[in-house]
Amino acid sequence: MERMVGTVVRGLRAPIIREGDNIADIVVNSVLAASEAEGFSIEDQDIVTVTEAVVARAQGNYASVDAIAKDVANKFGDHTIGVIFPILSRNRFAICLRGIAKGAKKVVLMLSYPSDEVGNHLVDLDLLDEKGINPWTDVLTEKEFRDLFGYNKHTFTGVDYIDYYKSLVESCGAECEVIFSNQPKTILDYTKHVLTCDIHTRVRTKRILKANGAETIYGLDDILCTSMDGSGYNEAYGLLGSNKATEETVKLFPRDCQSVVDRIQTMLKEKTGKIVEVMIYGDGAFKDPVGKIWELADPVVSPAYTKGLDGQPNEVKLKYLADNDFANLSGDALKEAISDYIRNKEANLVGSMAAQGTTPRRLTDLIGSLSDLTSGSGDKGTPIIFIQGYFDNYTK
Repeated sequence: MERMVGTVVRGLRAPIIREGDNIADIVVNSVLAASEAEGFSIEDQDIVTVTEAVVARAQGNYASVDAIAKDVANKFGDHTIGVIFPILSRNRFAICLRGIAKGAKKVVLMLSYPSDEVGNHLVDLDLLDEKGINPWTDVLTEKEFRDLFGYNKHTFTGVDYIDYYKSLVESCGAECEVIFSNQPKTILDYTKHVLTCDIHTRVRTKRILKANGAETIYGLDDILCTSMDGSGYNEAYGLLGSNKATEETVKLFPRDCQSVVDRIQTMLKEKTGKIVEVMIYGDGAFKDPVGKIWELADPVVSPAYTKGLDGQPNEVKLKYLADNDFANLSGDALKEAISDYIRNKEANLVGSMAAQGTTPRRLTDLIGSLSDLTSGSGDKGTPIIFIQGYFDNYTK
């Protein structure tokens, strides 16, 4: 009988992972146990993905508010710190902000508006139009912002982030001033010492600050890029990709990820004889159409993956072929013509009309998004994702 199923994605349950656990052993054993329990075989080009959270947890890659404060104080001394472009998140930034404030005497908190870089809104865009405010040129004080827009709670969290962040800073003993601007150089009217907290635009922000006279410039990727008194750290991303662990600690993005994925691949090859691709994933890269939130708060979707996941899909659009090249065919003749076209397609379809409408994104970004949506962010308990048939096409 003709095969009727293409890609299959399974969320695999695993033990609760603790610091010191052997993550490679747990992943491999979980995949093998699921295969036996559910009756599926493991084949070449199957994909195993593992959420970054359990990798970091197994590594014990945690840091305290005090560790953050010490690094901030070492880098900024007694200067007023301009903390600019943070995302609005209790999970992603609030504990980081406590550490920053604890290492400072005064913080000037500069928020982008109408939303942060991942789409969390402080104010509705239409309301800016109504009030005649241009977010690209207009700088607002806290009072001016409140007079114009009042008090607005986040659509999903119910939090007024202006009050929340300001109270966090003040609770740590630092003075806090809040301003609103989308231009990095605005902060230099308040202080020449800046901690830029944006994620994907941080290189540009640092460049603009340097060009306009900033004296001290660091990003979140520069805080805890080395250990403070034995704390966790991440040499590549610092605090970027961190999550709240407790009210006093954050879990950092995992380290040394390439060795983890390579080890899992090797172990699966030893136990099954198959070459399975492996990657570690964080946030997926997709946007919520209601809240307008872009999910990617991590610095990358995948910090490490095996070599078979490098590159982009090279696919043709079936409906384009059916409606254009083979519009005069139907039934088995159409099926065979399209199958033959796929078997003989060019190795690089960039620019080809037959590829229009396909998704020219990196495989790791696509698979990471698929994995993130499958595992979810709540209580599913499936930190390992097993994907089959992802590299198949209509001819397989």
